[in-house]
Amino acid sequence: MTATTIFESLASGIRLDVYRLLVRKAMEGMVAGEIASALDIPPTNLSFHLKALTQARLVTVAQEGRFQRYRANIPLMLDLIAYLTAECCAGQPEQCADLRGALLRPESLPSPVSPSRPES
Repeated sequence: MTATTIFESLASGIRLDVYRLLVRKAMEGMVAGEIASALDIPPTNLSFHLKALTQARLVTVAQEGRFQRYRANIPLMLDLIAYLTAECCAGQPEQCADLRGALLRPESLPSPVSPSRPES
């Protein structure tokens, strides 16, 4: 799995919202109906996005009786973060925290989440 594939999957605002929700739920995960309710997404639309996240390995799914429980693949997320920061500061990623505090102030950061979802 490449970083490009992961980013392509997360390029959808809906999939990004689903993934972020599942990251918050960590090991507990959520069944599809809970995800649909929490994000106000029609179940048929959600199925399409969950399938894409599963194929990208960003989400795992486990059968629980009649339901499927989805969980964020936290190890993959951490591997992606490590990949992105491995070369930070000439190979000294521990310096990144100092740079973030020095270069960016919270009020200058754009929100990573758009309030509207133009895509379906």
